Parts: sequence; C-alpha cells; structure tokens
Amino acid sequence: MKNIDFQLKEEYIELIKLLKLVRIAESGGQAKLFVENGEVRLNREVEHRKRAKLKKNDLVEIFEFQILIK
Repeated sequence: MKNIDFQLKEEYIELIKLLKLVRIAESGGQAKLFVENGEVRLNREVEHRKRAKLKKNDLVEIFEFQILIK
C-alpha cells in the first residue's frame, strides 16, 4: 500500500475532487467511474456516493493507495 496524507484546507472535500487532486483519477469522469464501479472504500466500507464529503481522519482506499485526510 502507498500511503498519502492529504492536508484538508476547508471543512471537507468531495470524494471525486480528492481523487483528481491526488492524481489517482485523470478526470472527473474517471473518478466517477471508480466510485460507480465500487473501487473506492471510505473508512473500510465501499463508497458509492461520488460527492461524499470527506473530513479530517477519514480514510480513503483505492487500488494500492490509502489516503488519510488530515
């Protein structure tokens, strides 16, 4: 697993925006497909909400990446 720490600058960030910012998805469309296909886990549970609001201490897992929201 590759660990990524993402420093949150606002109250929250939407899931698809996070996937684009950390360059796991090349586009918003690709990020949406990852979520629709059940490839994203939020706090160990499969997440299907494209615009899930991620807050501090949330853990996102996709492929070989673990992203911790700080």
